[in-house]
Amino acid sequence: MIRETKFLISRKQFAIDLSTVTGEQHKRGDRYAFSGTANAVWYRRQNGVTRACLGSLMLFSHYLPEPLDVDDPRAILSANLDGRYGGDCHARWDGENYWGSQKPFEMDLHLMLLEPMLADYPVIPDGYDGWWTYQAQR
Repeated sequence: MIRETKFLISRKQFAIDLSTVTGEQHKRGDRYAFSGTANAVWYRRQNGVTRACLGSLMLFSHYLPEPLDVDDPRAILSANLDGRYGGDCHARWDGENYWGSQKPFEMDLHLMLLEPMLADYPVIPDGYDGWWTYQAQR
């Protein structure tokens, strides 16, 4: 992934909770494979409506030339990771409609993060590091 300082919704960027970056790696011939996850938040736009999203990212690569420092979240995120699946959205808020858990406690927790996030667009919420993208640098 690449860490960018400027937010552009077209770059499909994520703000990541670095304390949740986890994973395992193993040797694969003369290369290394890594598989992990991280919690993240992001913005997406559909039909002109901006949405604040929260969920998880799959972090993986099957062919890394060198092992990763699995104790350093930024080293993991900076690796050449495969981002074909993007984020797995668990909750979304567009200012009017909520999509996600129907458990009242979980819904409240989600909206406590998503409502101010959308209101302060495109601010990165406290506790998250961003903006990270799988897209190649321009």
